[in-house]
Amino acid sequence: QLQASGGGLVQAGGSLRLSCAASGRTFSNYGMAWIRQAPGKEREFVAAITWNGGNTYYGDSVKGRFTISRDNTKNTVYLQMNSLKPEDTAVYFCAARYCSGYGCYAIYLRVNEYDYWGQGTQVTVST
Repeated sequence: QLQASGGGLVQAGGSLRLSCAASGRTFSNYGMAWIRQAPGKEREFVAAITWNGGNTYYGDSVKGRFTISRDNTKNTVYLQMNSLKPEDTAVYFCAARYCSGYGCYAIYLRVNEYDYWGQGTQVTVST
């Protein structure tokens, strides 16, 4: 089970930190990702991180502004969002993909590769 939190309303230029707490499985067996969906738009891959945090990926629209991290001792993945823009407004979902062996060192960039999803948290950025 994945439980996302930390969304809210923020002015453009502000910051938010999203958290996603996992339970029920061995967290370090999963690559994690943040994916967002704005009204009327397709899901967009925001960021991903490997099991140990050694490899990360960012979508072009958030690169340099967002940072994904994880704490395996707390079974939690984070998304630090800085310099927020109105176009960042969306529901943000955390997602988990089981991995094993060398596959745990890869970043998976297709939304449908993720096995488990959280319920989403709304981020609204005002002008």
